[in-house]
Amino acid sequence: MVGVSHECDFPPDVRRLPRLTSTRLDTTRPSREIDHEMATARRSGVSPIDTDADLLARLRPDVVIGQSLCDVCAVGGSELERVVAGLDPRPRAVTLHPHTLADVLADIRTVGEAIALPERAAAVVGELTEGIERLRAQARTGRRARVLVLEWIDPPYVAGHWMPELVTLAGGCDVGSAPGARSATRTWQDLERLAPDVVIVALCGFDVSRARREVAAVVDADAGAVLRRRVEFLDGNAYTSRPGPRLVEAAELLAELIAG
Repeated sequence: MVGVSHECDFPPDVRRLPRLTSTRLDTTRPSREIDHEMATARRSGVSPIDTDADLLARLRPDVVIGQSLCDVCAVGGSELERVVAGLDPRPRAVTLHPHTLADVLADIRTVGEAIALPERAAAVVGELTEGIERLRAQARTGRRARVLVLEWIDPPYVAGHWMPELVTLAGGCDVGSAPGARSATRTWQDLERLAPDVVIVALCGFDVSRARREVAAVVDADAGAVLRRRVEFLDGNAYTSRPGPRLVEAAELLAELIAG
């Protein structure tokens, strides 16, 4: 590996590698302001992510891996193709777009094939599949807690994609979304009508300390009724926002939080 995106921070060794992307978003600002910036960027058609094409050319990668799931975190598929097309020699571009756990496992195999390590990828998929099956066997068969997972606070976004599957593996029943569905914004009144037993706050791109600050900023407003229920926090940046091997560990942590 010769370079990473501005979001890459795990495993820790990757932090020493050159950063090939940057964002114009000020992520220190409150959630509402970040969301407004993103909405403005979408309307203008201008991505908030910049790529250092000159550095990419100097690094001369054989393969460039990107994703088209979220335009906040990384360069989208069309932009990646445009950047790669200007390089000589031209590397192979691999764009990932997972929505479910099965998609994540398939993408691991795709990456393994792209970097000529299919056997290693197959081994990783095997290990993760064993973990998934172990969790499925352990999940309680009686009444399942009604779980609402929030990946953004202001405005509130209900976590979709692979999160409902993780909740099921953890022994809960996701009342806010369905497996593979996109994350979506809802009103606090709608969320209260879902009557969750527990609210899991796992904010996209933020750790637990930041998530607690975001919740504190809205708890006395319209969000109060929802957030006065049992609320648990999970490091979304580390465990749930990224479609990779740590999703199984995320399900294990969710099981502990749901059980209380």
